[in-house]
Amino acid sequence: MQVPESIRDELSPGEQVVWSGQPRQGVVVRGSDALAIPFSLLWAGFAVFWLVSAAQSGAPLPFVLFGVPFVLVGLYIVVGRFFVEAKQREKTFYALTPHRVIIASGLFSRKVRSMQLKTLSEISLSERSDGTGTISFGAQHPMASMFGGMSSWPGAEQYLGPRFDLVPQARSVYEAVRKTQAGTA
Repeated sequence: MQVPESIRDELSPGEQVVWSGQPRQGVVVRGSDALAIPFSLLWAGFAVFWLVSAAQSGAPLPFVLFGVPFVLVGLYIVVGRFFVEAKQREKTFYALTPHRVIIASGLFSRKVRSMQLKTLSEISLSERSDGTGTISFGAQHPMASMFGGMSSWPGAEQYLGPRFDLVPQARSVYEAVRKTQAGTA
């Protein structure tokens, strides 16, 4: 098994990897986008309307410039967030060892999470029809469902909790985690 350098750097001497992988790559549209996409189009449309109307009406420059941040936020929530999340997933690596779960990620700075398998009381699987899925470790924050797994929303990461997000063949990875935790792998 080819273990990514990002994970190898985190292993203790002699620690073996049972499984390693990455989230699904590329742009992903999630179920939560059914609500987010119409909202983002309304936001961006209104922001552009505001900016154009203010500019055409001959309003003072500060009044026109007031709309620029809203247009930029609109562009991010309509298009940019998909590419930011894709880049985040590209730089995210997961591993399962006989003793722990490791998540190494970071778009601008490196972030590593390590959880001891014997202390994890709750492990849950959310699976899509194509076999990709998310394995969550620990109880989920009540606000987690609001973000629908999208870590590209500012501040969302604190609510989503540790997880193997959008892993291919999620059920087999979930079973590997359970067997390793039980000491039968």
